[in-house]
Amino acid sequence: MSIDPAQYKTPLFDAMVSLAEAKKVSFHTPGHKSGKGIATRFVKYVGPNIFSIDLTTLDEVDSLQRPTGVIKEAQELAAAAYGADRSFFLVNGTSVGNHAMVMAACGPGSGVLMARNCHKSVVAGTILSGATPHFMYPELAPDIMMSLNVSFDAVRQAVEAHPWIKVLFITSPNYYGICADLKSIIPYAHEKGMTVLVDEAHGPHLGFHPRLPASALSLGADLCVQSTHKIIGGMTQASMMHAKVGRVDIDTLAGVLKFAQTTSPSYILMASLDLARMQMATEGEKLLDKALKLAGWAREAINAIPGLYCLEKELVLKRGMGDLDETKLAVNVSRLGMTGYEVSRMLNAEHDIQVEMADPFHVLVIVSIGDRREDLERLVRALAIIAAGRSEQPPAALWESALPKYKNIPGLTPREAFFAPHELVNVEGSLGRLSSEIVTVYPPGIPLLVPGEVITEEVIVYLKRVVELGGTVDGLADDGRVGVVK
Repeated sequence: MSIDPAQYKTPLFDAMVSLAEAKKVSFHTPGHKSGKGIATRFVKYVGPNIFSIDLTTLDEVDSLQRPTGVIKEAQELAAAAYGADRSFFLVNGTSVGNHAMVMAACGPGSGVLMARNCHKSVVAGTILSGATPHFMYPELAPDIMMSLNVSFDAVRQAVEAHPWIKVLFITSPNYYGICADLKSIIPYAHEKGMTVLVDEAHGPHLGFHPRLPASALSLGADLCVQSTHKIIGGMTQASMMHAKVGRVDIDTLAGVLKFAQTTSPSYILMASLDLARMQMATEGEKLLDKALKLAGWAREAINAIPGLYCLEKELVLKRGMGDLDETKLAVNVSRLGMTGYEVSRMLNAEHDIQVEMADPFHVLVIVSIGDRREDLERLVRALAIIAAGRSEQPPAALWESALPKYKNIPGLTPREAFFAPHELVNVEGSLGRLSSEIVTVYPPGIPLLVPGEVITEEVIVYLKRVVELGGTVDGLADDGRVGVVK
């Protein structure tokens, strides 16, 4: 594969280094003045250079709010690398990108077809924009105790039931690396005159290796957001948004980002985006090839351990999904008679291994360009130790009571419910009330309750069961009560 020589450039990072090396006298923010005011312990641990490039908006390093110089050039290089017409650096994470996509595409009172496996930030986008979500539901695979992704049939049925809605929002890949069939979904939606938005938070590496799923942009998405920090070389909170001109007004999108993003962006985060793009564009295939081989070895080794099952691409394709990102290792531990939460805690406390996420049945491991063979060998040994001597089946009721009961019974729009007078009540006493909050099990942050929805018995049972099994519920008050509309 030929590499565009321009992709070796890192204009923003170079400008930051040049400015730091000029050692100009600073009478501007940040107040630590190139590290001279930073606590000594901090400087001793991380070194002094990082503080010299912790900058503010200056002529030499451009402005994220209105880029005309090196940030503009860096974003143009990102657009070329990812196949976008325009790319935008995000310093408030992919969450702000989800907010902006919904706000740019959906006005007050409009509708948006939304997969229920969306992140809570997508629902927050409807609260900010005043749009009304209409949900599609992901396919369930009870045999492997997993929620997959939305199928083409689910999208088609939703579109046919809501022909007036002109915006479709899909999450792909999901947390487990399972991709929706965007190859079928996007052309169908476009035929129906719809704008397609994709939360591709877990896909900043897609498109840089032939064995990985196709990227949303390459399949025709109008807008997508990616968490550069999740999989490749961006620093935490650094993400990108990519746009295709046509169905989305780019000026409106840029204007929304001016409102939604901080006016004091971290130049360190933006520099990491500039460098991560360069790294993927110039050596991404080589780096990802190594990650894929490590993940493949680990998947095979884990599947050889009695009582464990690591999700495989063949199963995903048979269930009507689009693809599987094989750098994700979703390990089902339920046949050990243990929950994913228990295995996660044991890996951490007894083997000094931290996984990305746990649910009642799985632990999720992300294999990235930063992993080494010895890391995966250590994981496999630890899982084998945990699994040794365990072969019992989990109680049959575990699956049913720990299955998310995503059933939208709307009473108000999310925006109406969020701004309505509300009160806190015990979860047990919330039956039939309208939620005023976004309630999720976190991670992955998929809304179990959306503001304006009726709280059902199934949701109450699931919330209590997840807490009992050791999961973390986000959106409840500190005392465990839930917000409801008065």
